[in-house]
Amino acid sequence: MSLVIHGTPRSRTIRNLWMAHELAIPFTHADVGFGETGSRSAAFLAINPNGHVPAIVDDGVAIWESLAINLYLARKHGGPLAPATIGEEGQMLSWTLWAATELETHAPQAMYHTALYPPEQRDPAVVTKALDALVAPLAVLDAALAKGHGHLVGDHLTVADLNVACCIFYLRFTPQALAGLDHVRAWYAACVTRPAAITAFALRDEVPQPI
Repeated sequence: MSLVIHGTPRSRTIRNLWMAHELAIPFTHADVGFGETGSRSAAFLAINPNGHVPAIVDDGVAIWESLAINLYLARKHGGPLAPATIGEEGQMLSWTLWAATELETHAPQAMYHTALYPPEQRDPAVVTKALDALVAPLAVLDAALAKGHGHLVGDHLTVADLNVACCIFYLRFTPQALAGLDHVRAWYAACVTRPAAITAFALRDEVPQPI
C-alpha cells in the first residue's frame, strides 16, 4: 500500500493526517502549501485539478475533498472507525454531508471574523449571523450525542465523529457557540484529546483543546 497525503497541516489536510494516525496506517506526507508553487502548481493540479488541498494518491488513485478522503480511508482499512453494516455506512455518509452543509458553511466565517482576519477586516455582524445560523444544527448534534451516549454511529468513535469534530474545530475561537450544549462539549473534548489527534496537530505546532 502506498498512500501519500498532499497538503499543509494548516489546512483541511489536518483531517486526513488525524485519520491516518487513528487508523495507524503507513503514509507519506507531502507538505503542499498554497499558491503557484503549491496547490496551483502543475504537479499538484495533475492530482487535483481544483487546485485545493488536501488530496491523496493511494495506490495510484487520486481522491480529493478532506471529508470524502476520510470516508474512503475508513471504508478501505476497516476497523472500529469504519461502518460495520450498510446502514452504518449510510449514517456516516449522512453525518459527513450534514457537517459539510450545516456546519462548514457557517462556522469558518465565525473563525475568520473573530481571529484569523486582521482586526480591521473583521465584521462582528458576520460572526453574529454565523453563530445564529448554527444554533439549530448544533442543537441537533447535541440531541444526537445524548441519544447515542456520546457517539454519532454505534457505541464507539467512528469516522462520522471525526469528520463532524473537524468542523466543530472552527468554533474554537467562539466558545459561546457551544454554551449549554454539554453533550457536544464533552464529545468534542474526547475527540480532540485522543493520542492520534494530538500527534496530528503537533504537525501544526498546536495542541487541540476542548471548547
